[in-house]
Amino acid sequence: MIKNKYFYFQSALTPENCQKIIDLGVSEIERTKQLGLSTTGKTSDNRHKQAYDENAIPLNDKTHQQVIEESGAENLKHTYVRDSEIAWLSDQWLYDLIHTYVHRANVAAGWNFEWDCSEQFQFTTYKPGGFYGWHEDSGMCHFSKYKRIIPGITLKNEDGNYPQDYTYNKSKIGKVRKISLTINLNLPGEYEGGNLKFDFGPHNEAARYHECVEIRPQGSIVLFPSFINHCVTPVTKGTRYSLVLWSLGRPFK
Repeated sequence: MIKNKYFYFQSALTPENCQKIIDLGVSEIERTKQLGLSTTGKTSDNRHKQAYDENAIPLNDKTHQQVIEESGAENLKHTYVRDSEIAWLSDQWLYDLIHTYVHRANVAAGWNFEWDCSEQFQFTTYKPGGFYGWHEDSGMCHFSKYKRIIPGITLKNEDGNYPQDYTYNKSKIGKVRKISLTINLNLPGEYEGGNLKFDFGPHNEAARYHECVEIRPQGSIVLFPSFINHCVTPVTKGTRYSLVLWSLGRPFK
């Protein structure tokens, strides 16, 4: 069992760098739209808002059991777990800026996970009502590793895209997400709600759930093992901007 379930750096990035990232991300979202491509934040099982009709129920930060108790088991299939807009960023200066925090946290938290590459950065916007329900970024074993796309053999989803755990990127094949990183880019007071929330499991009893308010100051960074269950609670006012990164390595032994 890991001792430190998350590790954070408060106000690590300057306001100037935060605004630079916001401008870059918003610009990339608009560019993607102009190309006629989707900017919807999706899930591996297509349980995002845009995949449902207007009568679908947002799961928010509720568990499946809570929905069953409140509305009945039949309503589970009418719930969605994500409502956000995203852009993918791969500017080298971002890796140069952020990777140092991955290295520092990995050692300081005592994880010492073996990792050797990172995915693209995900810039995410959450408008009022936006959220991301309970999920893990990766499992710990071989079942969670990225697999190679083989054209003509690898089956596509109903939306015409390959499953999210398949890739053309050779550096990702055979690896799993090990360290997840989130940066709060907003100034205090620019949004309400939208808290990163952890579920440390039933064995933690009273300390099972934790809202990570430590990263509310602008430029704050939080890192945690990718197998920890977490969510982003609904934004109730304003727009929340965040930057997410996953660092990869061979499956845990």
